[in-house]
Amino acid sequence: MLSFVRRFASHIIGTLSGFDRLRFRGTKRLLANARGMMAFLWQQQVRLTAFTDYVQAATDTVRAAIVRQADDLGRPLLYLNNAQQSKEETALAIARKDGIRDGLIAVLSCVEPCVSFGVHKNRDSKQLELRLGHKKCLHYYHYYLDGQLGLLHTRLQSWFPFTVHICLNGREWLSRQMDRAGLGYVRRDNCFVQLADAAAAQRLMDEQLHSDWPTLLDGLARRGNPGLDEVLRAHPVPYYWSADESEWASDVMFASPAALAALAPRFYRHGIDVLRSGDVLAFLGRKVAADQKIHGNFRAEVMTDLKERPEGKRIKHSCGRNWIKMYDKQGSVLRVETVINEPRPFKVYRPKEGDEQGAKEWRYLRKGVADLHRRAEVSQQANERYLESLATVEETTPLGQLTAAVCRPVRWHGLRLRALKPLGAEDARLLEAVSRGEFLVNGVRNRDLRPLLLDKVGSSAAERKRQTAAVTRQIRLLRAHGILRKVPKSHRYQVTATGRTLLTALAAARQADTKKLTQAT
Repeated sequence: MLSFVRRFASHIIGTLSGFDRLRFRGTKRLLANARGMMAFLWQQQVRLTAFTDYVQAATDTVRAAIVRQADDLGRPLLYLNNAQQSKEETALAIARKDGIRDGLIAVLSCVEPCVSFGVHKNRDSKQLELRLGHKKCLHYYHYYLDGQLGLLHTRLQSWFPFTVHICLNGREWLSRQMDRAGLGYVRRDNCFVQLADAAAAQRLMDEQLHSDWPTLLDGLARRGNPGLDEVLRAHPVPYYWSADESEWASDVMFASPAALAALAPRFYRHGIDVLRSGDVLAFLGRKVAADQKIHGNFRAEVMTDLKERPEGKRIKHSCGRNWIKMYDKQGSVLRVETVINEPRPFKVYRPKEGDEQGAKEWRYLRKGVADLHRRAEVSQQANERYLESLATVEETTPLGQLTAAVCRPVRWHGLRLRALKPLGAEDARLLEAVSRGEFLVNGVRNRDLRPLLLDKVGSSAAERKRQTAAVTRQIRLLRAHGILRKVPKSHRYQVTATGRTLLTALAAARQADTKKLTQAT
């Protein structure tokens, strides 16, 4: 994102990247499946014939403890008839009315869908069995103004297996950090429009990534369910914490609304006209075929759309349950945000789960908080690539000047390498291949390029070796011209900032018609 900041430095007063909204899920894994629940009931010496009475008593204990808690703290416990009613707005209205600045604001309850257990008779075996299924039960929302984390809430399912969700906001958290550090800022809604020391604020936000997440979340869950320890006193079952949804936002603060308003239409047009859906969606970890189409076994909806909202425009590139958004906030802040609900398409370098001392490999990214740091990393990379692309929107350097250097032979490590022909069929195919979106986060390898550059991948070992060597020479050519750089201690290569500017300009030129090109002269 440095290229974007450098390009518009005269208009920008600061940047800030970090988590926005975070929604965690706490699951008692032993109790989250029928087999584990049966083992727990055996420990408790509870027969299936007594199951209904046992779980009802547990729910009554949990509910009674929450009622006592609200009474002891003098805070309201409200039942909402409509589950669609905004609970956050209700809680904030109560906080304003009662002047709450710290601690519990209110407890809100409503009936919502859940996953819980029921006892059924197996027709074949003629035996009772436990089944997990979709039901509805009472949920409790505890809203807090926390001294460390700011506004947050917990959502507790009052039936077994007592699943809990916790929602935090990184910007809320940061405001408390800056208050303690004595750093000045101007905040509007959930957005900082000015920071007295942007670098110091970024360091504080980076500290959030090093939190002891299990300990932090366990403490919040215990506050929102004071009766659970009593229910599970004989056989405690810990929560397993996963990140159900994460929003990682990169904010670029402009000096004035007028400065952003002058540039924003071009940014949105660039997102629609220049960025291909295949490229942008591939930022989100999805494989894209050589013809820019999503692989045939992918069934989720893929789209790019632009919407007008009361507070401004918003462009969204979605791929299944993950997406990248760009929008303007509070008039003077441009936000690029990566939202991950399904992390599996991304990769993390880790050992096999359950074998922490084993060999590390690139494996799928897990929802568990153990991989939250990597989730932040790939989200930031996606945001940076998006902003790097936007950096070329106002690029005034003529295309001929941008390509002049690569159109001349170069010497690299004692070798003389040929000039590139960016508009020629062979080199254009190579440049398009390395600029594909799925390579921008994790980098590109020789084996990734072979199916894109070759009409047919060799079937014999000798032929594959020859093709690998040919692609290696093409990678070397791009490295020599400063378009690719090698990722240390790996077989991967990433596009440089200079290469990104050139590749984006070439992509725009290839998609422009003759009329647009003549108007640009």
